[in-house]
Amino acid sequence: MSFSHLLDQAIIWLLWSALGLGIITIISFIIGWGAKFRLVGATIFSLLLSASCWAFVQSYSPPQTFEGAIYTPIVYDNGDDLVVAQARDDFPEDSIDPTLKQIAENLKGGGRNGSKVNVKIRKLPFISDGISQPVIIGEAIRDIDENKTITFIREQDKEEEKIESTMDQLLDEEINQINDEII
Repeated sequence: MSFSHLLDQAIIWLLWSALGLGIITIISFIIGWGAKFRLVGATIFSLLLSASCWAFVQSYSPPQTFEGAIYTPIVYDNGDDLVVAQARDDFPEDSIDPTLKQIAENLKGGGRNGSKVNVKIRKLPFISDGISQPVIIGEAIRDIDENKTITFIREQDKEEEKIESTMDQLLDEEINQINDEII
């Protein structure tokens, strides 16, 4: 049984129980039972629960899934216009687009002031011992007002060249420091 079906059934049962309690409450006022005010509270509480379940069913939307998308945890969300997800080192290239779409489509617009949210997926390859540099492998722009998502996949070669040049610079700096210490 799905969650939404369970809630639909709960609404029906709570309404029937509120109706039954309402009839018993009216009878208790006619007869003069001592528990009549307790029954009023139980009847109102049953109506309140059914109204709350109905409101939740109206607002609930299950998360969307896309074929080929891989779970990537969100590591940064400023609540406004930027969301960053962390990809594994062995993240396949063909999963970038569906994963970006899945993250972007499941964003809720409630507290976001801007209508456009930038969603990024990054990797953190190690440059040297204890040092890593973030590499953006894909990016999407989600327009919440128009309900559109546009994805961009970054070229890996340029990013890898940038990392290699940074690694070379760090190695050169380490070699220079060692040479300076020796001299």
